[in-house]
Amino acid sequence: MKIGEASRSSGVSARSLRHYEDEGLIVPGRYGNGFRDYCQSTIDRVLVIRSLLESGLPVRLIREALPRISDGPDAGADAVGAEFLREVQSYRDRLAARIAVLSDQQAALDAYLREARRPGP
Repeated sequence: MKIGEASRSSGVSARSLRHYEDEGLIVPGRYGNGFRDYCQSTIDRVLVIRSLLESGLPVRLIREALPRISDGPDAGADAVGAEFLREVQSYRDRLAARIAVLSDQQAALDAYLREARRPGP
C-alpha cells in the first residue's frame, strides 16, 4: 500500500511514517517509480512503534528494542531482552524522579499562592 493508505490504516501521519523510516525504525519496500510500498507487517511494526513512543520511550531505546520485538502490536515483554527491560526500568525511574521534583515545585507554588492570597492585617 502507498503512504496515504498506510497512514490511514495505521493512524499515523505520512510525515511520521517518513520520520520512522529516516530513524531506521521501518524499511518500506519501493515501487518501480520510487514510491514507498507498505506491507501489513510494516503497519504492524508502526503500531508497535507508536505504542512505545506514546509510553514516552525515546527513539534510541525503541530502535534498540525493535529487532527483539516480534511483529504485531501485542508483543509481550518476553519478546525483548533483559537489557532492554533494564533500560526501560531505568528510564521509568528517572521519569519518576523528575515527577517527584515537579510535584515538590508544584506544592511550593501552591503554598506561595495560598500565602499571597491571604488577606492582610
